[in-house]
Amino acid sequence: MSPEFSFNTPSTPDPTLRRLFGALVERAFLQTLGVYESHVADYLTDVLTDFAHMQQVYKIKDLGGKTLHEVADMLLHADVRLEATSFNREREVHKHIGDFTLFWAGLYPEALPRLQAQTRRDHLLDYVQQGKNSYAIAASHDYGEYRRQAPTLRKLSDEFELCLFGLHSVRRQIDMLGKGGGLARAA
Repeated sequence: MSPEFSFNTPSTPDPTLRRLFGALVERAFLQTLGVYESHVADYLTDVLTDFAHMQQVYKIKDLGGKTLHEVADMLLHADVRLEATSFNREREVHKHIGDFTLFWAGLYPEALPRLQAQTRRDHLLDYVQQGKNSYAIAASHDYGEYRRQAPTLRKLSDEFELCLFGLHSVRRQIDMLGKGGGLARAA
């Protein structure tokens, strides 16, 4: 990578990138699918913007600070009866598992055979079902500061497959942009 490129850190999201992802998500859901809920579109835009930074994709760490790369490992840290240190941690890890599975299965489904290879712990997991389950668990934490986001997470759980299809459309648009097609041809 050339030194003239600089990337914003996850703590300072790139507003231009967020606008691009927002336009792609809106187009995919409103124009292509004919469904649009602003709170879901905003959430998906935020996930795509955050996950533009690989350290955000793999931000869940174990108690020793080691990065967790597999959903099976994350699940251990999403249960207060196992490794989760609090209900807040349980909620945050399940929310991340929902985001993680939706991101890979929706935007990069071609990566799933590698992510779920027989040599990995995730080979027995169904990313779609686990994503739905994790969003539902995160949505069940509908108190205090989490109350506002709970309906969005519940909607993501209920309509996970529709969101996958929408993210497939976003991916096609991104691929067209990469080929110089622009947004007008990316539909």
